[in-house]
Amino acid sequence: MGLHCIMPRLSFIKGGKKTKPLLRTGTLRKPRRLQSQDYQALLEKSLGGKQLFVDETFPASLASIGSGCLLDKLPDCVEWKRPHELVQNPQFCTENASEFGLHQGLTENCWFLAALSSLTFHPDILTNVVPQNQSFNKSYGGIFHFRFWRFGEWVDVVVDDRLPVNGEGKLLFVSSVRKNLFWGPLLEKAYAKLCGSYEDMQIGQVSEALVDFTGGVNMSIKMAQAPPDLFQIMMRAQNSGSLMGCQTQTGPERVLDNGLVTGHAYTVMDVRQVTVKSVTENLVKLRNPWGKIEWTGKWSDRCPKWEQLSYKERLFLRKRREDGEFWMSIEDFEAHFVELVICKLTPDLMSHEIGKEWTLSMQCGRWSAGSTAGGRMTYTESYWLNPQYRLKILKGDDMEKFTNSCNVLVSLMQKQSHKHRNQSPPLYIGMSVFLVPFEYQGVKRLPQKFFLTHRPINNKCVFINEREVTQDYHLMPGSYVIIPSTAEPNQECEFILRVFSRKHLLQEQTESPNIVLCCKKIAERHRNGIWETFFNKYFEKHPEIKVAQLQQLLNKITWTNSKQAPGKFSFDDCKLIMALLDMKTSGTLNMQEFRGLWKRLLSYQEIFQRRDVDKTGYLKLNDLQAAIKERGITLHRQFYNLVALRYGDSLLKMSFENFACLMLRIEINDEVFHNLSQDGKGIYLQEAEWMLLTLYS
Repeated sequence: MGLHCIMPRLSFIKGGKKTKPLLRTGTLRKPRRLQSQDYQALLEKSLGGKQLFVDETFPASLASIGSGCLLDKLPDCVEWKRPHELVQNPQFCTENASEFGLHQGLTENCWFLAALSSLTFHPDILTNVVPQNQSFNKSYGGIFHFRFWRFGEWVDVVVDDRLPVNGEGKLLFVSSVRKNLFWGPLLEKAYAKLCGSYEDMQIGQVSEALVDFTGGVNMSIKMAQAPPDLFQIMMRAQNSGSLMGCQTQTGPERVLDNGLVTGHAYTVMDVRQVTVKSVTENLVKLRNPWGKIEWTGKWSDRCPKWEQLSYKERLFLRKRREDGEFWMSIEDFEAHFVELVICKLTPDLMSHEIGKEWTLSMQCGRWSAGSTAGGRMTYTESYWLNPQYRLKILKGDDMEKFTNSCNVLVSLMQKQSHKHRNQSPPLYIGMSVFLVPFEYQGVKRLPQKFFLTHRPINNKCVFINEREVTQDYHLMPGSYVIIPSTAEPNQECEFILRVFSRKHLLQEQTESPNIVLCCKKIAERHRNGIWETFFNKYFEKHPEIKVAQLQQLLNKITWTNSKQAPGKFSFDDCKLIMALLDMKTSGTLNMQEFRGLWKRLLSYQEIFQRRDVDKTGYLKLNDLQAAIKERGITLHRQFYNLVALRYGDSLLKMSFENFACLMLRIEINDEVFHNLSQDGKGIYLQEAEWMLLTLYS
């Protein structure tokens, strides 16, 4: 579900003036151009002049690499070459998600790569960052562009395709596992340009890159204070489409005896429950952005515990090759990692309420020395000078059940003040929220005496030197004030304040309030909110469902916009689905397996409805090819006729139900192949494994 903007009143005074129209700049549709470079105009100029683009704003020189310790790592010979000078058939991107693998280069930017790896599991988000219709063939002009969310707005960054290599033509920084793919190295170059240089990407937090790729809000969980329901939180994050990353203990990068790397960031790829001798174990799947060096403890690739799972679970989950991907138990995850970061595209992890909208308000502000930089609350003479934002929580039928309170998420992000990221280290920042009593509600700015006699709702304000701090609150309807501050007075910086809740109003308390950057409604990312509630209740009564129950659940929804009678999943369709997804080979699906199916079906539905332009409820052969390709799957040409014969009707047209069964089989077979293959070209199967895959899948 996309975002749609509204223009609510932001006045707290009854009968007050209407707000001015909101300025919408830096949107995904119309991003701000970094250094005013217009990608389309520059591309047309290059094509018209028959000269490849040269980006003078980020030159092919050491100045773009950096000026510090990174230079010491460089080889004696550094050249800048375009991809067609390095390989015979360069490609910008691939439609096959299994080929998105990247390797880290000389820059210590595992935090960036871990976030980027997470992005590759969300094609809809990846296309926001990596615009489509760019290639080395059609309309190639030596120029590419990427989009990043920076401090409240989307920014379009243009780069030429000259990349730094050593004397042997090997890329110095990020490279793709598939040597002729260049989306990763070029995206890294664009991000380096945004940060100031390649060296400015050294040392960072995975949370920072996740926000820059999505515009989402981070939730950070320190493992030392991990909640008892950590695995359930990660499951909800996965189901809501959130991106996740994690970090080991800070310090120099060093490979430990257990295969983990200290001072390193990893991508969280999957969370899953398995059954070992009737006991449920919770597993987490991680990826090392180096593309090698894996965990060697319990549930690692060669751990004997895998032999205790069913054939099918082993085939679907276990990988034997060294590719940086591995499983570990949730207990080991908590013991060996220090922080988990969840980047929420909507704040739906805060609440168990599903299917309701959120209100987002976003304002910019500034701490100025001598006027609005008052420091933390212990500086009683100046604290009240900090910017004040009045927050009004409105009462409605969307309050949390029983408590009548509202979930509120507040994010405070400080802006980079220097062109070079690493020359602008983050200040220690934090925020406090105060309940405003009735006698102060007519006051424009709360005076000094208020803060001498009132304590914030969050009794202890923690200040951290990170770019963004977030805090969850449960607030009753009423009037509040948010005070963002630096730890010390007179520290200058610009900031962005974002507030998410079900229903609120936000306004800066000053004579001339700053422009509201954004105020809009956000729908839950997944449009199956109503169904989520139903499914949760259903699986509470029926933890494992059989084929007939699966058919009943799937046929509760109309999957197409057909003008004709809508189709239904047949019993045979559901038997095929059961055979494909039944990991335990028990003839049943649990809630997790059903969630995975539901997520896939929703994505198939979007593609099917886009390709079924005439709303007939069927895909013709040409439409089918385009639909399969859109899903990121490439088949040999002769297979399209074969799958149409197998899954289509007598006219080779395919209904949604048959399309869904086909896509499930293709994707699951592809996953099994890549799990089993040592080289990506072939697999070895024992007879029992072969029989299982052919008879019950």
